[in-house]
Amino acid sequence: MIIGVLLAAGGARRFGSQKLVADVDGIPVVRRAFDALSPSTDGVVVVVGSDSEVVTRALDGTAASIVVNSDWSLGLSTSLRCGILAVPPSTEAVIVGLGDEPMVDGRISRELVREWRRNNKSIVAARYNGVQDHPVLFDRAVFDELASLEGDVGAKRVINRLPERVAFVDVSAPQPVDVDEPGDLDRIE
Repeated sequence: MIIGVLLAAGGARRFGSQKLVADVDGIPVVRRAFDALSPSTDGVVVVVGSDSEVVTRALDGTAASIVVNSDWSLGLSTSLRCGILAVPPSTEAVIVGLGDEPMVDGRISRELVREWRRNNKSIVAARYNGVQDHPVLFDRAVFDELASLEGDVGAKRVINRLPERVAFVDVSAPQPVDVDEPGDLDRIE
């Protein structure tokens, strides 16, 4: 079983309001991110925190499994930990995506799974024109490492720790746009 873990708990300080519910062509940012991750997985855990009710409402009608991270303000690692701890025991791997990257091509997650099955590496990351970004697949073998991260750090420390256990899916496209400021929506549209 492969489960998506969508990190959608941040405070959106630079955006000025909750960016995850901002519209991109009439669809909330977080819903677009969910829709890209969902078809490649057997389920998606969405970790919410800041403005959890409004972000959860943006996912109404989906099969998202919502997990509330009450410690979201302590950093990204707390959301990653919540997501990892929330997946079913039968989960073989997770694909971690970001709720503020609404335009990730859903086919990339399928390629991550294909590469993971082909080469048995513990981590398979998307690499856009040579730059590593999300989504990233993590085998169960690294779940404990992910859950033990602390502070405002993501999984890059786990990815970089042992390069020999990492495979890449190379994508001939620019990195996905993070929606961090209102002007980023203009770059997407």
